[in-house]
Amino acid sequence: MQNVSDRIKNIGIVPVVKLDSPKDALPLAKALIDGGLPCAEITFRTDAAEESIRQVAGEYPDMLVGAGTVTTLDQLDRAINAGASFIVSPGFNPKIVQACLDRGVPMFPGCITPSEIEFALEFGLKTVKFFPAEQMGGLTAIKALSAPYTDVTFMPTGGINAKNINEYLAFPKIVACGGSWMVDPKLIAAGDFESITRLAREAVRTVLGFEIAHVGINCGDEADVERIAKMFSTLFDMEYKKGNTTTFAGTAIECGVGLPMNKNHIAIFTNSIERAVYQLKTAGVEFLEGSEKYDANGKMVAIYLKDDFGGLAVHLLQKKL
Repeated sequence: MQNVSDRIKNIGIVPVVKLDSPKDALPLAKALIDGGLPCAEITFRTDAAEESIRQVAGEYPDMLVGAGTVTTLDQLDRAINAGASFIVSPGFNPKIVQACLDRGVPMFPGCITPSEIEFALEFGLKTVKFFPAEQMGGLTAIKALSAPYTDVTFMPTGGINAKNINEYLAFPKIVACGGSWMVDPKLIAAGDFESITRLAREAVRTVLGFEIAHVGINCGDEADVERIAKMFSTLFDMEYKKGNTTTFAGTAIECGVGLPMNKNHIAIFTNSIERAVYQLKTAGVEFLEGSEKYDANGKMVAIYLKDDFGGLAVHLLQKKL
């Protein structure tokens, strides 16, 4: 079982939820799960938080449900007793942090200054909330703070939406972003959970950024590789590029000998191959063991799905962000 921090990183988005009534908790949870976002930070901005967390944790045990805007020890006790898997606070409160550590509950305190980050490090915390993100300098500020604190990662919240989330997530020191655009209180009040599912699905699609990268042609020998690649290059005015193992015509056609599974294939770009693998595995997709490729820093850059699609193999390919 993955720990909470790893699950949050793999999901990439933490919906920040404000509920006025516990009756909306289960429909909202189902809407997020159906949209591919099995995670929620239910905030203690209303009296409905405790019961809402209790209902979601009880009905959807596989959903990652945490408590946000926890500012008192009483709220902390109520959140944990209700079944919260993690705690988020807007600022750094040493008493709340210590209480979470004592009870073994993951804690993400708000830290926006070097002093607050050093407080977190003193308590052994390596991931902190950065709130309110956009108002406090956004990604520029986070990058500046990351320079002296190389072991610290951030979960920014505040002003993040579908238009700027990928800019944040492209920075490796950001594990996930909190956002509320897919759980608009107006939609919840109207009971429009179909729209929440749609917005959650769109958010996941935005973060993963799937698009076709190229088509791979498995050739019989090196002569075939050259002939086919040059044919595409000549007929369709594509640049002929011979590599160490394969040859490209432009960026769309790859030719090689003995490609994995000896099949033609389609490569699918993604913004985050780790998050894409997590999402697809959650949906029941299996991957070909041993097909992973890594860059010089040990980061996965490619992996094949186990099953083919109409005779074509399929592999994911990390975009260069």
